[in-house]
Amino acid sequence: MEFRQLRYFLAVAEHLHFTDAATHLGIAQPPLSQQILKLEREIGAPLFIRHPRRVELTEAGRLFRERARRIIEDTQQAFVEVQNAGRGETGRLSLGFAGSTVFHPTVAITMQRYRHAYERVSISCEESNSSLLLDKVAERQLDAALVRMPLNCRDLVVEPLVDEDMLAVLPANHRLSRRRRINLADLADDPFILFPRPIGPDLYDSIIAACQEAGFAPSIGMESPQISSAANLVAAGFGVAVVPASIRQIQVENVSYHALQGNPLSTGIALIHRPREKSPTVLNFVRILRQQRAVARTR
Repeated sequence: MEFRQLRYFLAVAEHLHFTDAATHLGIAQPPLSQQILKLEREIGAPLFIRHPRRVELTEAGRLFRERARRIIEDTQQAFVEVQNAGRGETGRLSLGFAGSTVFHPTVAITMQRYRHAYERVSISCEESNSSLLLDKVAERQLDAALVRMPLNCRDLVVEPLVDEDMLAVLPANHRLSRRRRINLADLADDPFILFPRPIGPDLYDSIIAACQEAGFAPSIGMESPQISSAANLVAAGFGVAVVPASIRQIQVENVSYHALQGNPLSTGIALIHRPREKSPTVLNFVRILRQQRAVARTR
């Protein structure tokens, strides 16, 4: 049985006239009659009662009409669903987020734009540190991830989103808390709060290198479980910290944020995904991210 035979049958069942059905289908009447006869032989039962000027559905024909309509409708729906999936308008997207990235407004705007454009895509999110997210993307446990740079991403594709300065975080009673800008060297005698190096080794090393360039080796007074929790430990009096500027959106009392003079530290947020990516949902997210990156750079 061919799909076109179903369409031919339904046309005759609707018009109850072979010539009218053939005109509707845009074919000659003899080939149409031949296909209906072939269909009836395959089914093993007549579908029409032929009269001189019209045809009439048999009981088998009425039953087959309902089944054929359902097959046509299901097939058309399947075509639509497959086309939507092929364009990335439906499907799934698994995204990872480094904890400190979610506080940057550009990340939120990027997610909102993607959600608005592809509302029928099911998105699952996982928060972890950048190093673990790197492994999960490489091992296909995640489709892509927003990570904190700098980061050695090995063979993965890196799509930069936005850069931001690093700020010093001081407790409210710190001797420099009234200054808007400070030198990193001014903090040489303070205990530093740093995240564990495995969370982001490249960013960790860049902070240490900046301190050494400023003339001192920082004394690590406390390790913060995540970059985003460093401000809370500063408020608790464990020392000072250097964090991405977007972290100041966390409302923490009894701390102050200060720009760094001299050679300011910076960090970035980027999307990582596998090379030669074919998934339409991932490619659509990359396209939205690139558009938002262009907008952010014009501001």
